[in-house]
Amino acid sequence: MANGGPVQHGFPHLETVRASITALYRRLSYDTVQTFATSVAPADVAFCDTDDLHLGAQRVARELVLHYRLPDARLIVGFREMSHAANVELAAGPEYFVELNDRFRTHRRDIGAALAHEVTHVYLHRLGLSFPGTRDNEILTDTVTTYLGAGWLLLDAYREDSASSQKLGYLTPEEFGYVLAKRAQVFAEDPSIWFTSPQAYTAYGKGVAQARRDEQQPPLTAAGWAGRRRYARDRRHAQDHQGAGPAGPQAGVPYTFTPDGHGPLRVSFPCPTCQQRIRVPVKGRVRARCGLCRTVLECDT
Repeated sequence: MANGGPVQHGFPHLETVRASITALYRRLSYDTVQTFATSVAPADVAFCDTDDLHLGAQRVARELVLHYRLPDARLIVGFREMSHAANVELAAGPEYFVELNDRFRTHRRDIGAALAHEVTHVYLHRLGLSFPGTRDNEILTDTVTTYLGAGWLLLDAYREDSASSQKLGYLTPEEFGYVLAKRAQVFAEDPSIWFTSPQAYTAYGKGVAQARRDEQQPPLTAAGWAGRRRYARDRRHAQDHQGAGPAGPQAGVPYTFTPDGHGPLRVSFPCPTCQQRIRVPVKGRVRARCGLCRTVLECDT
């Protein structure tokens, strides 16, 4: 939690974020991801200063547990002084003890954001989905929270001006915007209508721009002129050196050319939706379907 300190910006964790989206689809399946088409509604996690602190926190926790379809999980919410925004004790269940930073006693509108991250920890714990290392595992948790419809709360909790700042979670504001944009592309959703933080709009816009760049990389037909030109040059080089084995990935390009025995050259590239790598023959116009997220991609190989 950045509380008055500097807020990191940009996309320093982008590769881990993309790996998290792939891991989520692999663990849940396309059909299960589709059941999260509806995001957490602002009214369900609204918290005013007149609400009882503990009863209100329990109510919000209950709504988030229902969002993740964990009806047998019970969250016991308390408050104490700590450096982090929140912490959850991942035991066998069905009761899970969540501690929130004392700051939320007076910043109650952000309690939903803090609890969203902790409930996702419980969800991933039950799924048995984790990454090695605390940093990567927390990035996975933020990414899943956002992709499954509760992470807009975390971005909306980001506020920054010349005198103060607040940001929850391990992702940068722009990375939260990126994952929200990925979700929006799948579910035709506009999360910006729920933002109350002016800075969240800006971060979301930068995330949208980054997500669109994923859809404009060759060999996708939406690629720009410069990308297509480089792709054609790399393809010629790969065709001229087919007998030399697979061509390793080059800096700045997402695709890799590989020989296919005595058949045509093949190119592999990440699916712009789930980041699973797709491998197709190099033979001009090709329509590919991602086996993981079922996205149909128009390619010019």
